[in-house]
Amino acid sequence: MPLTLILTRHAKSSWGDPTLDDIDRTLNDRGRRSADAIGAWLTKNGHHPDLVLVSGARRTVETWSRMAHHFPTTCEMASNPALYLASAQTIFGVLRTQSAPSLMVICHNPGIADFAKRITSAPHPHPRFHDYPTCATAIITFDAPDWSELDWATGQVTDFTVPRDLLP
Repeated sequence: MPLTLILTRHAKSSWGDPTLDDIDRTLNDRGRRSADAIGAWLTKNGHHPDLVLVSGARRTVETWSRMAHHFPTTCEMASNPALYLASAQTIFGVLRTQSAPSLMVICHNPGIADFAKRITSAPHPHPRFHDYPTCATAIITFDAPDWSELDWATGQVTDFTVPRDLLP
C-alpha cells in the first residue's frame, strides 16, 4: 500500500496585531475561507488523512480546525513544535518517524516549498507549485513500505491546488 502525504501550507494569517508573537497570529477572513475550501476539496476528492501534524503555531492549528469539519470521521491531530518554521530537512526528519499510512502536514514557508520540490521526483505543472502560497495543498504518494524508508525525489504529486482555484 502506498504512503500518502497531504502537504498543506497554513492559510492566510493576520498581521493586524503587532503585539502578537509570530507563533500566535490567527487566520484572517480570507484564510478562514481558504481553509474551508481546501477542506471541502480534500473530502470531495477522497483525500482523508489518518493523522494530521501541525507546527503548533496558532495559524496551523486554526487551518486544520477549519478543514476538520469537512471530513466524515475525526482525524487525530498532533502538534509537533519541530515543524514551526521548519527547514525541508526538518520536515523530512519528522515524516520519517511516522507510522500512519496517510499523513497531513500543515506548516510554513519557506521550508514547505523547498520540501515539496525536493521530495517529489517531478514538480506538479501548476504555476504556483514552486512558491507554495498560503493554503496550497499537494497530494504526494510514495511507493515505500513505511515512512522510515522515505528518500528525496521519490514522491509523485497526484494532485495540487491553491484556494484561488476553488474560490469565486
